[in-house]
Amino acid sequence: MSIGAGGIRPCALAFGADQLYNPSNPENKRMLQSFFNWYYASVGLSLMVSITVIVYIQDAAGWVIGFGVPAGLMFLSTVMFLLGSPLYIKLMPDKSLFTSFAQVMVAAWQNKHLALPPMESDPGIWYYHKGSRLIAPTQKLRFLNKACMIGNPEKDIDMDGRATNPWNLCTVKQVEELKALIKVLPIWSSGIIIAVSISQHSFPVLQARVMDRHLIPGGLKIPAGSFGVFAMITLTIWVATYDQIIVPLLSKFTKRSRGFSLKERMGMGLAISCVATAVAAMVESKRRA
Repeated sequence: MSIGAGGIRPCALAFGADQLYNPSNPENKRMLQSFFNWYYASVGLSLMVSITVIVYIQDAAGWVIGFGVPAGLMFLSTVMFLLGSPLYIKLMPDKSLFTSFAQVMVAAWQNKHLALPPMESDPGIWYYHKGSRLIAPTQKLRFLNKACMIGNPEKDIDMDGRATNPWNLCTVKQVEELKALIKVLPIWSSGIIIAVSISQHSFPVLQARVMDRHLIPGGLKIPAGSFGVFAMITLTIWVATYDQIIVPLLSKFTKRSRGFSLKERMGMGLAISCVATAVAAMVESKRRA
């Protein structure tokens, strides 16, 4: 199961975005952001089914049938995915980003003796492929700019205009890709702490086990493992409400198509998560008192 999930989860979102990616469409950015919202809404819906219907089957019919039903559904989804293969947009794989990042770091170190030019310098000193929109590196993390700096054109560039040694000279695009990764690391690392605090999947189960889970006296009893559905319902409703109602209203005031920027939304999400975790801690301490 871990191997299967590891193969699907990192690729599903990116593969879906490939089907909609069209830089020539002015609405492409809005479509992609809407797709991401609805993707997570659909994930929430599927999780609701899994922690209600599937958990109920496991409790009522046993683990053999409980695992057999998801296996059958997964087989059906695999068949449907393969049947749609001729219709998919399949982008050719590029070279490994990890290799590119390593090349930039090695090249920057090997070219550490080069003096960086002034900010308003001739773009001809930077190495980039023909047709690239990035012809000069940004001024942030300037120490990495030496990786794409042409020190000796006769030695560094061959007759075709290519770098003779990609571990000694990288393109401006490669340098900017590594910079983008480095700039994301603080946001990514802050998300780890929040994920640790809110991903307490056993907590609602432990709470539910000591509760009266009957919908009506003597009637249907909700399995303790299904109590996570309330969080999924909240997430699904909120994503749909935000995308269809709140965003159009916010865009009128912020003059931006998506209302708040990505950084603003992430910041508000982290703040709300902190408040929610603090409230949960206070409620639990009061309950145990």
